[in-house]
Amino acid sequence: MTLRRTVMQAFAATLVLAGGPAAAADRLALKGYDPVAYFTDAKATPGVSEFEYVWDGVRYRFATAQHRNMFITNPDKYAPQFGGLCAMNMSNGVQRESDPSFWVISNGVLYVFASTAGMTRFRERPDSYAAQASSNWQTIKATLTH
Repeated sequence: MTLRRTVMQAFAATLVLAGGPAAAADRLALKGYDPVAYFTDAKATPGVSEFEYVWDGVRYRFATAQHRNMFITNPDKYAPQFGGLCAMNMSNGVQRESDPSFWVISNGVLYVFASTAGMTRFRERPDSYAAQASSNWQTIKATLTH
């Protein structure tokens, strides 16, 4: 194997681990919190810049390399719904940034909220609010830029 080929393979591997050429995405998901930790540790856990991955045009941070690798293997399982925007506000057709310390996993899906009030209300009828938010998200996500 030539030196050039070895260097190119190493570069390609680096791109994969970094999330590809779009690794310079500006938007940081969940204010830097680890999306996998909600599932594995049942708590909001800050990620670190050492373990980042860009998916769907957004940078995610993870507390550990293992969490990053779990996400890479199945991002749809771990990524928050509605691009990490507040699920209750989305159910009303409103885009509002969430606070990653307010969250619920319902039916195996992560939802984040702007406040404890929204989180509490969502828990009362999660299927109904999730369905309405999902419907609104289909319209709103087309207007977002990463």
